Amino acid sequence: MPDRPYTLLSCGMSIDGYLGSASPRRLELSNDADFDRVDAVRASCDAILVGAATVRNDNPRLLVRSKTRRDERTARGLAPSPIKVTVTERVELDACADFFTTGDTEKLVYCASPRVLDARSLLGPVATVVDGGQPVEMRRVSEDLGARGVQRLMVEGGGKVHTQFLTDNLADELQLVVAPFFVGDSRAPRFVSDGRFPWNHGRRATLAGVRQIGDVVLLRYALSPRFQTD
Repeated sequence: MPDRPYTLLSCGMSIDGYLGSASPRRLELSNDADFDRVDAVRASCDAILVGAATVRNDNPRLLVRSKTRRDERTARGLAPSPIKVTVTERVELDACADFFTTGDTEKLVYCASPRVLDARSLLGPVATVVDGGQPVEMRRVSEDLGARGVQRLMVEGGGKVHTQFLTDNLADELQLVVAPFFVGDSRAPRFVSDGRFPWNHGRRATLAGVRQIGDVVLLRYALSPRFQTD
C-alpha cells in the first residue's frame, strides 16, 4: 500500500465547540491575522480536502490568497494553489460551485461506488471522479492521494470529515483555533460528532503549541509520531 500523506486537520470553533451557527449565514470564527496564517498553511500543502456539505454550504474557493505565496509555489514548479479534494456519498454537488470553477489546479471528487457513473456524468468536465468505496473510506482516499503524489494533506472540515479522519486514526496534526464567544445552539454543526477516538482520558493527545493570534487562540496537537514541527 502507498504511504498516506502527512495529514493536518485545520478547524476554527467557538468556545463551546461549534463550527458555525444554525442559520445558513456563515459565521466567521477567526480574524484577518489568523486567515493569513491559514493561507500560509494552505500554501505549504499539496492538497486541501473538504466534505461535500462544506462545498454546498460555504461555497469555498480553497485557493492560496497571497500572490507572493502563489508565486513561490509557481517558482517551485507547482500549481499556484494545492489540489482541491472533496468526498461525497450522494453526489449533491453543483458543477458551477467555486470549488470547481476557480483556480488553475486539479480537482478530485471521491464518490461512493454506486454513484460513480452519476458523478462522472455531472462533474466529469470539471473534476476527476474517483471511486472511494461504499461507503467512502477515508483511509482509501488518503492512500489514493498518496499514490497521486500528495505528501502533505490539509483537511478543512466539516465536522463529519474531521470525525472520520480522527476516528480512523489518519490525522498527524490538529490545528484548532478557538474563537472568544459561544454559539449556544445544539442545532449548529459541531467540530466532531460521536465516535471512538484514539485520544481519550487514558491516552491524551500531545499539546505541541499554544499561540494567541489577536482575539483567538491556536492550539496545535501532535496526533502521531509523524508530527512535524515548524
